[in-house]
Amino acid sequence: MSEGPLTPSGSIPDLEAAARDARPARAVAGPLSITSPHILFPFILITLIWGSTWIVIRDQLGVVPASWSVTYRFLIAAAAMFVVARASGASLRIGREGHMLAAAFGLPQFFLNFNFVYAAEHHITSGLVAVVFALLLVPNSALAWLFLKQRVTRQFAIGSLVAAIGVALLFVQEMRASEAAPGEVMLGIGLTLLGVLCASSANVLQASERLKRRPMASMLAWGMVYGLIANAAWAFFLNGPPVVEYRLGYWLGLLYLGLIASALAFTLYFGIVRKIGPGKAAYSSILVPVIAMALSTIFENYVWSTLAAAGGALAMIGMVIALKARSSG
Repeated sequence: MSEGPLTPSGSIPDLEAAARDARPARAVAGPLSITSPHILFPFILITLIWGSTWIVIRDQLGVVPASWSVTYRFLIAAAAMFVVARASGASLRIGREGHMLAAAFGLPQFFLNFNFVYAAEHHITSGLVAVVFALLLVPNSALAWLFLKQRVTRQFAIGSLVAAIGVALLFVQEMRASEAAPGEVMLGIGLTLLGVLCASSANVLQASERLKRRPMASMLAWGMVYGLIANAAWAFFLNGPPVVEYRLGYWLGLLYLGLIASALAFTLYFGIVRKIGPGKAAYSSILVPVIAMALSTIFENYVWSTLAAAGGALAMIGMVIALKARSSG
């Protein structure tokens, strides 16, 4: 994903607890529901976190090239996940197949996805990127049906349609507000969609039986390492040697993005993906732009238009309808 704002503070114990919860789950009788506390709480938390990252990322743009900022972010995140894996007792020896799986989800999620999104923000606003990324629900549901045989229920489809209408209204609002030329807008949207597809492939792989059998913390640690290596190579190719900014706000933002928005949030998110499937888990992306706009109202004096308000309301109503549907497949 790409990603959300300000500072719910988290610590290594928080991450350790999340990692323990994210170990391969025992079979649970009956379908899982989003309203179950062990799913609902992390769902709300990751939505709030990723809804806030847009403000933090905006502060990161400037002295340090975006590709190096992403590299530093996953250096912090990977280090945190190795500490968590060791503290939780998860083995860091994952074998050849484990490394192949870690690279298979780590490269599209932590390298391609983030670089496509950062590139898109050079052409369109972060608000429009967030709205387009809400479409993650579509490929997640389609790929889960195709590869994981997870059936889409009628209630889930109806809720998704309502939410999609809400996203469309948000999209129209952001398009109207954008000052970029039509060609720039289309390029930015195209890059964002590529990021969406990369994130979706990683999401669906996380829900596969081969990955669900493996400890979350150690797999995430190695997946982030592969993303880190690719990000560092790409950053050096584009911008030369590492660039460092010594401003305190920049490093506080990096710590938030690395520890909270990456190590903690991805542990929680992929745990949800494993339990209820990538289609329902992707509903966090529907709410991210709504949360981002709400925070922008508080911190940046964003004024809601009728279209934006209607779109946000429909997105939330659709989410409630769809997530009440019982899990299948």
